Amino acid sequence: MIFLLSIIVLIVGWFCWRYWRRKQQDAVPLPTNYPQLLQEHVSYYQSLSDPKKRLFEDRVNHFLHHVQIEGVGTTVDDLDKVLVASSAIIPIFGFDDWSYSLTSVLLYEGSFNADYQTTGEDRNILGMVGEGGALQSTMVLSKPALHEGFANETSKGNTGIHEFVHLLDKADGATDGSPDYLLGKDHIKPWLQLIHKNIHDIKANHSDINPYGITNEAEFFAVVSEYFFKRPDLLHEKHPDLFVRLEEIFRQNPMAADKAVGQEK
Repeated sequence: MIFLLSIIVLIVGWFCWRYWRRKQQDAVPLPTNYPQLLQEHVSYYQSLSDPKKRLFEDRVNHFLHHVQIEGVGTTVDDLDKVLVASSAIIPIFGFDDWSYSLTSVLLYEGSFNADYQTTGEDRNILGMVGEGGALQSTMVLSKPALHEGFANETSKGNTGIHEFVHLLDKADGATDGSPDYLLGKDHIKPWLQLIHKNIHDIKANHSDINPYGITNEAEFFAVVSEYFFKRPDLLHEKHPDLFVRLEEIFRQNPMAADKAVGQEK
């Protein structure tokens, strides 16, 4: 009995220590140059109202305190950290409380292959989420692709957002393009039908959505989510049905200053 109580005390103490440590980390303010970097390089942040900018900064700060960003064959600077964190926060900005099951992000100097190698053949991967083994809870991103996603404001692509959407999709246990926990049960089947209709349109060359989206439902979801956050105006014009569903999934309208769906503040 005493042994069992000792174990319980140790477990409770460990959780209390972790909670205290997280609070201590979150109390460390965002570096003073980060808001300027956000303003200069992240158009999503630029469009926010001032109160929402402060909230975005807080969430970037929280992410950076709990996820380690390391370079592989390259250095990591403040802008790299800001862009990784922004890629993470943008898709979840409509949720009050969300944390990724992620411990680290590795930035590579360029593209890589399925074995995470930067030399040899088939080095055409720009981002990947580790599925197991040593890279479990790890994301790998090409540093040039990460930067390109934010620098090219007229494009419909963003590698960082793409990979973090995969993490969101994976949260219900399956990376299948259908985030069941974010969609009402009555909307899951219509969403999948909408995916298949749009994949058909891409194959028929009747769509401006990235053809990579025909790979499978999960890749379509990630590709169209990039489009939603990078060019919401264009998606709303050309694919209003997709826009409405993505508003529901992400609980935000990227064209609004506060991003809230159906609210004006």
